[in-house]
Amino acid sequence: MKFIPTILSLLLLIGFQSQTNAQNNQPKVTIDHVALFVVDLQKEQTFYRDIMQLDSLAEPFHDNKHAWFSIGNGVAMHIIQGAQQPKEYFKNNHLCFSVVSLTDFTQRLLNQKISFEDVTGKQNAITTRIDGVHQIWLKDPEGYWIEVNDAKH
Repeated sequence: MKFIPTILSLLLLIGFQSQTNAQNNQPKVTIDHVALFVVDLQKEQTFYRDIMQLDSLAEPFHDNKHAWFSIGNGVAMHIIQGAQQPKEYFKNNHLCFSVVSLTDFTQRLLNQKISFEDVTGKQNAITTRIDGVHQIWLKDPEGYWIEVNDAKH
C-alpha cells in the first residue's frame, strides 16, 4: 500500500509529460536541407536562380564550390561542386516544387527553350493526377529530375 501514492505520482508525471509533448505538436525529425552534388556549379546555380526562381541564401564557405537556396519553410537546398561527371537518374528519384500557376511556369520554360514532359514522357505535356493536381517533369543541367506541380498545401 505504501507504493500506491508513489505509483500514482509517477503515472501523473508521465501523463503530464505526454500531454505537454502532444501540445507542443513538434515532430521528432524535421528536414533541414537537401543537397545536390554537381560538376558545374555555375550552370546549376543559374538554373535554380533564374529558371526555378529560388531565392539565394548566404552560404558560409565562400569557396566558390557551394550555392545555397531557400526551398520554403526554413528548408534549404545546397548545391555542391565536385562531382566527376553527371549521372543518370530515375524519374522517381526527384525533387518536387509547387507553383501557384503551372501555366505561367510552363510558359517560362517554353520561352527559355527548356523542355518538360508529362509523367509518361510526352514532350511539353502536363499530367493531371487522379487528385486533380497538374504536374510536369524536367531535368536540371546535371540531369536531376524535378517535378513541378500546382498542389495547394
